[in-house]
Amino acid sequence: MTEARFTLTVPAARFEAADALVARLEANPLFEPLAITINEISSPEPLWEIVLYFASAEEAAEALSFDGLAAGMIAPVPERDWVRQSLDGLSPVSAGRFFLHGSHDRDRRRAGGIALEIDAGTAFGTGHHGTTAGCLLALDRMLKRRRPKRILDLGCGTGVLAIAAARGAGTRVTATDIDPEAVRVTRGNAALNGARGSVISFVAAGLANPRIAADGPYDLIFANILARPLVALSTGLARALAPGGELILSGLTLDQMRWIAAVYRSRGLILRGRICRGEWATLMFQRAGGSG
Repeated sequence: MTEARFTLTVPAARFEAADALVARLEANPLFEPLAITINEISSPEPLWEIVLYFASAEEAAEALSFDGLAAGMIAPVPERDWVRQSLDGLSPVSAGRFFLHGSHDRDRRRAGGIALEIDAGTAFGTGHHGTTAGCLLALDRMLKRRRPKRILDLGCGTGVLAIAAARGAGTRVTATDIDPEAVRVTRGNAALNGARGSVISFVAAGLANPRIAADGPYDLIFANILARPLVALSTGLARALAPGGELILSGLTLDQMRWIAAVYRSRGLILRGRICRGEWATLMFQRAGGSG
């Protein structure tokens, strides 16, 4: 994807108005930003700010003609040394019973627990990111209470969550991703980490795949993606849970927690906990019924 160099920030509004504007932006044929985020901001009342990302100032300026964006403010994206930033985070990571490391750190594996070797590469999810680590901590908490039998990792990336769940719960895990490369990487990592027969990975867009339905309903679902897709998938994810089933969501900034929590509560799920790592949040929900 082209690097974002300019942002267009829209004045804050109530959630209903901000969400409606985002829907219109995503459907408009006149321009296509690289990304759109909707973030809750500190205020005496809950207000939401929309930020659009563009490759150039000219593209951002053109967007100002769209109804609802005229009062937006354009600003350059701060320069960052992304290579240095990515390398700084590649030391081994501990998340409860799970210890994640790259192939260059095999000699640092600890005794006990579950060690997983995941190298950075062509798919997302090495465990170093706050969202992945948050999901692993949530899984560790869950495994202290129960052992889920049917598990789905939606948007599996490198497969780290699926592999951790398969190893930790001793069960079969369905792992899907829209990207064929992610599925290829997941299969390789599963074999490397002793879960070849336990992680069943295939390409699927969202939940619209008969194999996903056939393996459900699920006792545990991971969805470590992004806020907007999580909203779009909320009804389907809630329905895919078995009674008492648990849902671990991430890919969220701290500012997006209340938005996503409100959406999933409206789908009948109970918020059981949250984990914050840096600026990232992981939310844990449960469907009513069942035990555990």
